[in-house]
Amino acid sequence: MTEHVLTGTRGTLTAHEWPHPRPRYVALLVHGYGEHAGRYQETAGVLGGHGAAVFAPDHMGHGRSAGERVVIEDFEDVVTDVHTVAGLARAAHPELPVVVIGHSMGGLVAARYAQRYGATLAALVLSGPVIGNWALPERLLALDEIPDAPISPGALSRDPATGTAYAADPLVWHGPMKRPTLEAFVRTLETVAGAGGVGPLPLLWLHGDDDRLVPLPGSRGGVERLAPDARTERIYAGARHEVFHETNKAEVFGDLIHFLDGALAS
Repeated sequence: MTEHVLTGTRGTLTAHEWPHPRPRYVALLVHGYGEHAGRYQETAGVLGGHGAAVFAPDHMGHGRSAGERVVIEDFEDVVTDVHTVAGLARAAHPELPVVVIGHSMGGLVAARYAQRYGATLAALVLSGPVIGNWALPERLLALDEIPDAPISPGALSRDPATGTAYAADPLVWHGPMKRPTLEAFVRTLETVAGAGGVGPLPLLWLHGDDDRLVPLPGSRGGVERLAPDARTERIYAGARHEVFHETNKAEVFGDLIHFLDGALAS
């Protein structure tokens, strides 16, 4: 992996690249809330083995990028930052198709990216996406003070090693959510819901049916509005929030690669 330092909408933006000597497509990985792109090393390796040159930003306020930790005042800025990283990838590989893979909060960003730039994409993948009806932001905003209740590592995966690594990761945010970010979540959920679908763009939706952080039923309506027709679903029994880190991740990666084969062939 190599790192690039770019000019983002709100300061310096760190973008990670997993290069490939002879890539056949570009994959943009869009990480979730409170984490960073470095947690997707294994996913990037799987994609690289499939022929992808992989690029992934640390969002503003996350990982090695600038900004107050986990503060996002406008998710449109995050979408623009992802587009900046896409520009870096396209400059290196101008003839290759591009797919976007977004997890959790990154699924919200990826969905909005597809609404803004879908004509430039070959496929969209949403993993446990914050989309549709996600009750947490409004519930926290109704309180006078946001509780200092960080994400439980055990909610991420049935694999204890995932939670252990998450809890020990110094680039992961282990504090409370912040009011400007919660307000931005509410606005962007409304924006994505009202901005229409992504047309014929192939979309793969991956979700664990025991996801307690972004419950499956709430995401379903948002995904169906985004892609009422060209949609593939893979719902995993017993899986929690991070399906790429789950005990059945080999199955998940197999489904991802199978979908990408079809999308790239078409």
